[in-house]
Amino acid sequence: MNTEAKSIYQKTHHVDCGDVDYFKKVKISSLFNYFQDIASLHAEDIGLGIVDLQQKGVTWVLIKMLVKIERIPVLNEQIFLETWPLKPKKLEFERDFFIKDINGEVICRAISSWVIMDVQTKEIQKTEHFPGTLQTFKSDRAINERMGRIKSKGQLQQVYKKVIGYSDIDLNGHLNNSKYIDNIADCFSIEKHGQYTVDKIQVSYISEALAGDTIVFNKDISELESGIVYVEGVNETGDKTYFKACITLK
Repeated sequence: MNTEAKSIYQKTHHVDCGDVDYFKKVKISSLFNYFQDIASLHAEDIGLGIVDLQQKGVTWVLIKMLVKIERIPVLNEQIFLETWPLKPKKLEFERDFFIKDINGEVICRAISSWVIMDVQTKEIQKTEHFPGTLQTFKSDRAINERMGRIKSKGQLQQVYKKVIGYSDIDLNGHLNNSKYIDNIADCFSIEKHGQYTVDKIQVSYISEALAGDTIVFNKDISELESGIVYVEGVNETGDKTYFKACITLK
């Protein structure tokens, strides 16, 4: 393990065609991919990557993330990614992120919570049982805001159903966190995406979605005039929730 790992991990990224949508702006799911990728690189750099942990019978799992967008990056833009861990809590490992433009201005920021899960039993492990040593932390937060409970406040509308397939699954064997964001985006028309931009999005990942599972996507747009929409994914009987998301629009 590299015991002299930096508390802040940085990398540059060129916004490519695969990162953007019809409007040549970075997709929200691409932001989540950026955060996931740089978190993985930092963990690997200190010998605590997902492959390292899987060999010890556990794996990293993202359970919630809050993203605040000052300005969305665009096609062919050069951006700079930063991430850093915070001191672990009893069950959760917190990690924050910045995306900066070429002038060093923060254009996106995110906070996230992760846990380690036993690969076989699927049980969450306490951070004190973490099979490694985290050397350095920062106390500064990218967003000075707590991630609260996400709850629908109006009538839910069923939008569509999706069967999880091979291309949706990541190396943990479940629906990848960024795929959820694409599914959320598909709950709204191209016209709505052209009319609104995302100011903030919070997602709570509640249950694993595995290949073959069917997710029913529901949305609540009762607070749309206030710029708030709610989306959730449940199973067909409605007794299992896969995720909940609250999006603030501008």
